[in-house]
Amino acid sequence: MTDQIRGLARGEADVPLSILDLATVSEGGTATDALRTSTELVRHAERWGYHRYWVAEHHGMPSVASSSPAVLIAHLAANSESIRLGSGGVMLPNHPPLIVAEQFATLHALHPGRIDLGLGRAPGTDPATASAMRRGDADAFPEEVAALAAFLDGEAPGGLQSYPLNADRPPIWLLGSSGFSAQLAGLLGLPFAFAHHFSAENTEPALDLYRSTFRPSRWLDRPYAMIGVSAVAADSSEQALRLSRTLALAMLRLRRGRPSPIPSPEEAESYPYSDVEQTFVDGYLRNVVKGTGAEVRAGLGALRERTRADELMITTGVYGGANRIRSYELIAEAHKLKASGYA
Repeated sequence: MTDQIRGLARGEADVPLSILDLATVSEGGTATDALRTSTELVRHAERWGYHRYWVAEHHGMPSVASSSPAVLIAHLAANSESIRLGSGGVMLPNHPPLIVAEQFATLHALHPGRIDLGLGRAPGTDPATASAMRRGDADAFPEEVAALAAFLDGEAPGGLQSYPLNADRPPIWLLGSSGFSAQLAGLLGLPFAFAHHFSAENTEPALDLYRSTFRPSRWLDRPYAMIGVSAVAADSSEQALRLSRTLALAMLRLRRGRPSPIPSPEEAESYPYSDVEQTFVDGYLRNVVKGTGAEVRAGLGALRERTRADELMITTGVYGGANRIRSYELIAEAHKLKASGYA
């Protein structure tokens, strides 16, 4: 099971590089367009040498087409051969642990040794949508994680059992943007993924807490920390900044309670930002690693050195499927990645 958690650095990368995909919907496009891009991207990512490819659960967001991770993972797995696939993550309070166990045990049976189960405790949406999902109690997250693990391990109390029951199970990861899940992951001896891309100020404290509280388990003998990073590479630094602004405006609208598809570069440039809005955008862009492939490689390297992350998971939610694919291609080229089995 440890081998399913720890990746291998490829090419000239210091650590494994992976992808977090929200199946981003652009202005003027459709969910079908976004999902076709994801299908194309996972095939490229496998050939380029990325280690794993996760999809995230969000609800009520017109810019996101990955609201059902298990369904999307099944599709992506059927359209790839070897890259690891998983959830980044399933928001566990939104679902009964038994159902999640059944879904991911089925995925694991279909694609043995390729599936990761990342779990989060946030709603992944606004309060009204969370209420419509009849969301559970986030304070019960530790108990729900334990129940889910028991179902997957065939150790549920009271004679309960979820099926299919496999000889082994997908590794469970805990995801977080604060110290709560960091500490829980450490105490349970699980790998931990931190959302640096939207909670950068908490990254190092959370990783320190995870490492200091880590207790070896049957799944992991020492801490393994991955961070999500927003990164945009383009053929010029100017184009990378232009594309990054499309994501920044989308995030601004989300924070204002007016979510929208990812706007075009032209719309992001012509938007009449107030002083407060411009401050938000400037702050957001400071946490995006952007530029040419070489510049992004340098920025990712500096971030990894500062955080001592064991793996970097890159998310590129900018306007246009072709722009997203090109960004990941440039990052792979800059690190000289190459998957085994590909010339």
